[in-house]
Amino acid sequence: MDNHEQQDPALTNLIISREDQVTPKVLNAMANTDDARLKELMTSLVRHMHAFIREARPTEEEFEAGLRWITRLGQLTDESHNETVLAADVFGISTLIDLINNDGMQGETMSALLGPFYRGESPTCAFGETIARSDTPGAELYIKGRVLELDGSPVEGATLDIWQASPAGLYENQDPDQADYNLRGVQMTGADGCYEFHSVRPAGYPVPTFGPAGDLLKAQNRTPMRPAHVHFIVAAPGHKTLITQIFTDDDEAMAMDVVFGAKTQICGDLVEHTEPLPEYPNAKVPFFTCEYDFILKPGEPSFPIPPISGKAKAVAHV
Repeated sequence: MDNHEQQDPALTNLIISREDQVTPKVLNAMANTDDARLKELMTSLVRHMHAFIREARPTEEEFEAGLRWITRLGQLTDESHNETVLAADVFGISTLIDLINNDGMQGETMSALLGPFYRGESPTCAFGETIARSDTPGAELYIKGRVLELDGSPVEGATLDIWQASPAGLYENQDPDQADYNLRGVQMTGADGCYEFHSVRPAGYPVPTFGPAGDLLKAQNRTPMRPAHVHFIVAAPGHKTLITQIFTDDDEAMAMDVVFGAKTQICGDLVEHTEPLPEYPNAKVPFFTCEYDFILKPGEPSFPIPPISGKAKAVAHV
C-alpha cells in the first residue's frame, strides 16, 4: 500500500478559511510520517497545543512574547549552562517523564532528575578518597554503601558517576574559582559491591534565575530553591542505568523543591559526629556520614547525553 494513501484527499486539497479547519489540515499533513512513534507523538502534540490555544486564546502580542521566551532558551544554552533543561525542570516536565518511565515497582532504587549540571568524563575517585579537587570549605561528608541486585546480592563492576554542588550552592561548571571537575568523580565497585568516598556536605541552592526560566519563576512568585542533594548515575552490565539523587535536607526544603524532583524514597540519613571515629581518622569534627545502598534492576545500560560540557569562564573584575 502506498503510504501517501493515508492522507485524506479532501483535506490535502483544502485551502483553510476557518479556525476549525486548521487542526485537521495539520494532522493530515503529517499522516504520511513513516516512523509510527514519531507520528503518534507529533499527532498528540499538535492536538494538545491547538486545544491549549483554543482554550487560552492568546493575543498576538502574547504569542510573540512566548516565541521570544523560547528563543532565549536556546540563546542562553552553552557549554556551561543549559537553560532548556532548566525550563523543562521548573515546568515539572522532567519529573513527570522520570516517574512515567521509572516507577520503582520492582524494588529498585527510585530514580531522580539528571538536572542541567551533569558533565561527562569525570576523573576517577579511588575507594575511600575525596571528590574535592580544590579547597572547598564546609563540613566533611562521608558516603558509603553497596550496589545490589533485586535479590540483595552485590553487583561487581558497577560504575558510580557522582557530582554535587558546593556548600556555597554552586556546581564547579558555574564557578570559575572551583577546580575543573571539583566535587565530581567516578568509582567502580569490587566483588562486594561496595563504594565509599568523601566530600563536603552540600547545601540547598537556587537554580539560575538570570534567564527566561528565572523570569517565569519571579512572575509566578515561586521559590527558586532546590534541597541539598548528591547526584549519582549507577550503571552496570545487564542492568538498567539508574539516574538518581540522595537528598540530604529536611522535609520542608524537599516539599518546596522548585523542580518537583525530591522523593522521600531517596532521602539520605545523615548522621552528625562531634567526636572522632576510628574508621575516619582524618575527619575533622564535626563531620557527617551517610550509608546508602543502590538497588538495580535488570535491563540494558545506557548513559544520558551530558547537558553541559565545560566550565563558565572567569569574569574580569575592574
